[in-house]
Amino acid sequence: MALNVSSRLTRSIVRVLASRSVNPVTRRLATTSCRTYLRCLQHIRVIRYDGTSLRSFSSSSQPSVDVSNEQLKKLLLSESSVVIDVREPWELREYGNIPGSINVPLGQVNSALQLKPDEFKEKYGGDMPSHSQNIVFSCLAGVRSKTALETAVSLGYTKVQHYPGGWQEWAERQLIKTKE
Repeated sequence: MALNVSSRLTRSIVRVLASRSVNPVTRRLATTSCRTYLRCLQHIRVIRYDGTSLRSFSSSSQPSVDVSNEQLKKLLLSESSVVIDVREPWELREYGNIPGSINVPLGQVNSALQLKPDEFKEKYGGDMPSHSQNIVFSCLAGVRSKTALETAVSLGYTKVQHYPGGWQEWAERQLIKTKE
């Protein structure tokens, strides 16, 4: 009985996958020991994906999620992206901030990205990014910015990135430049 249900379930799964451009391939069991234990199952189903269905998930047209220090500087100069610092306000007062960034603490990112543009501007002092605009999240060391990125993606934002070096790398690079 259980094998009959399992067999029907396997056939159903293969049919569903086949309808999604997946090609089922049937192979006979190779070893004798397998045949001994699985007498009722004379065939197993192996799923082979055609190249196009896998290739569509690894498209290189998508920008990288991580932004380097140099890329961030270019984005800030061109004003083509909105840089959101997700640290707490006291951290910005104590350590400093990336010029041109908007402070939206991590705990408020979800609600902030759902505000009306005028409410966002009033509360955070910068223009609210649109769903198609490039957003770069930053924090102290790249941990909270990754969480903010995931939150933005869950809200439908498509061009989101994060600066993994965070304020620590930014300050370090700026300090090196001022010493030179």
